[in-house]
Amino acid sequence: MLQVNKPTSEINRDFAEADGSPAQAFASYVEIVRRQFPTIVAIVSACVILALLYLFTAAPQFTSTASMVIDTRKVQLFQQQSILGDVAVDSATVETQVEILKSENISLAVIRDLHLIEDPEFTGAGGGFVGSVLGFVAGLFSEGHASSEFELTRRALGIFEKSRSIKRIGLTYVMEIAYTSKDPVKAAKIANAIADAYIVDQLEAKYQATRRASVWLQDRIKELRTQASAAQKAVVDFKTANNIVDTGKGLISDQRLAEVNSQLILAHAATAEAKARLDRANDIVKQEIPDASVADALKNDTIVKLRGQYVDMASKEAIWSAKYGREHLAAVNLRTQMAEIKKNIQDELRRIQESYKSDYDIAVTREESIKDSLANVVSESQLTNQAQVQLRELESNAQSYQTMYDNFLQRYMESVQQQSFPITEARVISAATTPLVKSYPKSLVILAASLFGGLILAFGAAMARELTDKVFRTTGQVEDVLGANCIAVLPALGVAAPAPVFGEMVLGAKLGRKNSSDANLLRYVVDNPLSRFSEAVRSVKVAVDLNAIVRENRVLATTSTLPNEGKSTLSTNLAQLMAHGGARVILVDADLRNPSLSRALVPDAKIGLVDVVAQKARLEDALVVDPETKLSILPAGTTSKLLHTNEILASKAMHALVTELRAKFDYVVLDMPPMAPVVDVRVTSSFVDSYVFVVEWGKTKIDVIRHNLRGSPEIQDKLLGVVLNKADTKALARYESYHGRYYYQKYYARYGYVE
Repeated sequence: MLQVNKPTSEINRDFAEADGSPAQAFASYVEIVRRQFPTIVAIVSACVILALLYLFTAAPQFTSTASMVIDTRKVQLFQQQSILGDVAVDSATVETQVEILKSENISLAVIRDLHLIEDPEFTGAGGGFVGSVLGFVAGLFSEGHASSEFELTRRALGIFEKSRSIKRIGLTYVMEIAYTSKDPVKAAKIANAIADAYIVDQLEAKYQATRRASVWLQDRIKELRTQASAAQKAVVDFKTANNIVDTGKGLISDQRLAEVNSQLILAHAATAEAKARLDRANDIVKQEIPDASVADALKNDTIVKLRGQYVDMASKEAIWSAKYGREHLAAVNLRTQMAEIKKNIQDELRRIQESYKSDYDIAVTREESIKDSLANVVSESQLTNQAQVQLRELESNAQSYQTMYDNFLQRYMESVQQQSFPITEARVISAATTPLVKSYPKSLVILAASLFGGLILAFGAAMARELTDKVFRTTGQVEDVLGANCIAVLPALGVAAPAPVFGEMVLGAKLGRKNSSDANLLRYVVDNPLSRFSEAVRSVKVAVDLNAIVRENRVLATTSTLPNEGKSTLSTNLAQLMAHGGARVILVDADLRNPSLSRALVPDAKIGLVDVVAQKARLEDALVVDPETKLSILPAGTTSKLLHTNEILASKAMHALVTELRAKFDYVVLDMPPMAPVVDVRVTSSFVDSYVFVVEWGKTKIDVIRHNLRGSPEIQDKLLGVVLNKADTKALARYESYHGRYYYQKYYARYGYVE
């Protein structure tokens, strides 16, 4: 069902709630592109054209590339450590070498070796159309004197550094040297020259550093030689003064101490052994007859022999005593002989005991003597050790000076070798060759970039236009912002073909024609019944009729925010359409401040609405009737001297007149003044059934319309809907395709009508 009116709260809201789904957002962007399509096409085309112009005017350039590696492996002959202390090659070292390659020292060396200051490419403004223009402009402001060699060098250096590119390849030790020039041969030559200049610079730097180190080493070696000699002499003098003799295996005092200590150990062992023998001998002496093991231990033949005899006699004595008795003479003789033998054994044992005692005394005496010698040697060694503390310090100093002297002498010999054969870690692994294809400008890249940049710029411009476009262009905008139905979109009308003048069809010469084009526009629905404009006006009439189902809707008033929005054209054509359909319709020019409708339709009218309301004329005398459509027109009348038109429209007489017209006609169409300049419209709400609000498409500001409607709640309550007038149908098709020309023309093509 057609929604006729919406509450005031919807009109007063700032924005309508929008669906925040991704699909809705994407659809909104697509709508923006469709609406701003001509702008997008124009901007993208301009960017592509500029890119094409640049491609046609830019001078082609060629880039040649050489590759260099920082090689950590050196020639085997020179693997000894450099006197400069070689730094381990890491990422920071490679980046440092890249910066050295970019230094002015390398660049100036290449410029000097290749005589680039004599090359026009390095002293001019550049090639191509842009370069020629810049050179011409620079020539206008130059003083005309010849440039010095320094100025030419600095200018060439600037151009050289702009065209040179040096970078590290990934995380490798490889550096890429590229140079861009208009001449491909020159590009390769300069790239190789940069690599050569870098290697020469590194060799020269190492040579100079080695030479300076060698000179310093010579002085240092002389100083160290003197210091080492003095330290060695101090060691020798100290040894002589303190009687310190070194045999090569240690000091003599230390050797003597070791020998005496060894002797003392041996003497102590001998004393212990002698005492052990003496103690054993003492134990044996206490025995009458030593047993066999003791006898064998003593290793004495006499004792062994005597013991053997004693054992034999003891055996015989036992036998004789058992056989003949102990008192037998033979047994007694045997016991006498055994006593003699025992006495002899004891004598021999005492002799051995005395011998062992003598050996023990000698061992003790010898041990004591060695102990005395050891004490003397220890005393002497202590004195020597005290002197050795200072001796060690002197020897340490002498050794340090000698070591330093040897190291510096070795470094000096290495530096002499490196001066003759300097080496560098950098080497060229890929020399630059003459390029066959230009590197700049890249046509496809520039065209793609221009297209992409143009799209970005165009979309940005489209968004900017959308954000700054504070006017009504779609029915959805009207419904979202104002909360009212957009009941029609009227296309803009040009100058129509000549049509019969409305004034020539009315009673006698009562109506005239002041402007034929205005008259044609005001009768457009009659002259062009199958036009899109006429169809839109019919939709307004349908809205009026549908609203009549809800409430009485016979008195209609058309108004707008500002003048010249087409409200008079709409009210006239709407009245003409209703009358042409057979209804009794009266068109009243209620714009008493500026009765443009009366001037266009009835320019010669003497009486009108003002006279009827003032009861100076009858309604029948003021009406003008169109004989073709039977439309009755009530002009405004004489309004030049009126000051308070709102009082006239709000008067009881005006109410009575509208009541009379309501009784005599099916539709009463009031052409009201705009709302922004005057307040006349607001006073008519008491007798007007519905208001049709006319908005000029793409021109009237939304804020102005919303402000006027907010200030007129009585108009909002009776607002039938909004009509967008003067719409550009071509542009409108980009905003709302269903409002374009295509569907309408396709439907009416069978009638042979094309608008």
